[in-house]
Amino acid sequence: MASGSGSSSAPEDHRRKWDKEEFERLAEERLREELEALEEGKQKPAPVTRELLRQRDYRVDLEGKLGKSVVITKNTPSSQTGGYYCNVCDCVVKDSINFLDHINGKKHQRNLGMSMRVERSSLDQVKKRFELNKKKMEEKKRDYDIEQRMKEIRQEEDKLKEYRKERKKEKKRKLDDDLDQESEGQSELAAIMGFSGFGGAKK
Repeated sequence: MASGSGSSSAPEDHRRKWDKEEFERLAEERLREELEALEEGKQKPAPVTRELLRQRDYRVDLEGKLGKSVVITKNTPSSQTGGYYCNVCDCVVKDSINFLDHINGKKHQRNLGMSMRVERSSLDQVKKRFELNKKKMEEKKRDYDIEQRMKEIRQEEDKLKEYRKERKKEKKRKLDDDLDQESEGQSELAAIMGFSGFGGAKK
């Protein structure tokens, strides 16, 4: 019976064999894919085009809720609670100064789809603006002149009324004075003639 130690054939190696070339190829592919993914991630997304900042075409109502009281419950929507509600940003601001700061601020303008950049005006636009302002000033001046003239006319009418009133008072005074003088003359005449008075009680 032969012993196991004296056998000429070497025992089989049970460890798993790795194909190095295959794994190197797979590792290179994965590395290449990761690099491509990183490069794609680094690429900036297309910039969002926003409108240029423009002037408001509406009046901001800051005094609409002044002096009004509101009952606020848990179910009251935020637009009806105290303060100033911004429906663009869905937030409530407590006072008018902060509300104006908010609606002129970057966040609000971005939510409106505008950037904080202002359009650069051309020479023609500036000239047109000057002409428009000049027309407005002339219209204002004309309106003021009309208003001033109407005021002067009203003052003249008031003076004329006052003058007529004074004339009437003067005429009445003169008439009263004449009547007084006449009655004095009659009483003097009665005294001279010995009458105590006309139509008096019998003695």
